[in-house]
Amino acid sequence: MVTHHIPVLLNEALGFLITDKSGAYFEGTLGFGGHSEEILKRLNKNGILVSTDVDKNAFNYCKKKFENERRIRLYNFNYSLVDVIAKIESLEFFDGVFADLGVSSFQLDNSSSGFTYSADAPLDLRMDKSLKLSAKDVVNDFPAKELADIIYKFGEEKNSRKIARRIVEYRKVKPITTTAQLREIISEITPARYQLKTLSRVFQALRIFVNDELNKLKEFLNHSVDVLKKGGRIVVISYHSLEDRIVKEFFKYEELDCICPKDSPVCTCDKEQRLKILTRKPVVPGKNELDFNKRARSAKLRAAERI
Repeated sequence: MVTHHIPVLLNEALGFLITDKSGAYFEGTLGFGGHSEEILKRLNKNGILVSTDVDKNAFNYCKKKFENERRIRLYNFNYSLVDVIAKIESLEFFDGVFADLGVSSFQLDNSSSGFTYSADAPLDLRMDKSLKLSAKDVVNDFPAKELADIIYKFGEEKNSRKIARRIVEYRKVKPITTTAQLREIISEITPARYQLKTLSRVFQALRIFVNDELNKLKEFLNHSVDVLKKGGRIVVISYHSLEDRIVKEFFKYEELDCICPKDSPVCTCDKEQRLKILTRKPVVPGKNELDFNKRARSAKLRAAERI
């Protein structure tokens, strides 16, 4: 594992997150420990960091990396189970909750992980290999309409129907089992200047669908606020518009103290404001960071405080 995920918006994220150096913090996307390592540096001897990741490679790597660090607890769980993990740790509340939703550089660069279309590998795209449904199952078994809907909804790809039809035609001849096959199918029907973006969108759509990423994000956000201490912060870094929209709308909703119709004379909704937004506009990487790490270019950070 030579290439790991370079922590994105590191100082900005931890500047929002850390409010108490003796506090308990949750990191929902452990990865290869880049953010975790820096969080620990900013905590004192009484601070606690609870980190989790469904990726076995990342989890096992960090078990070794942090084997002598008594302040960190590691879980091979999905981050949406933040409330369950809090109970296991006998923690009523966290002082801060953090998630960097990016796919790690190791996953993108290592062909054996099946996340890249730049090299041939088994078509998988599951972060948690115990999940039953892989990308191979989706492209070989789903009807054309369902395939097109997945590619359009989760990849925002306008040629989704054309791509889905070509996938169905191809699989009638032989099964699609590798990333190279899927890349070939898409490249054949996509003008050269659009190929990279189209490939990125299709692979993203399949990855999001297979891992149920958007629903897991929604669960994480809801459960996080339930276990966030008053004055504690929630910080999320997203990398595409679907994720960012979910975080933005969730924060906006949780900042409201009433959702009654505007013409209602009396509030009857019992809506409670639970968050105060700290980032009216998302924080994005500056030029210096982008020069160093081009994969940070689509990152957007949003933060809110529990009230």
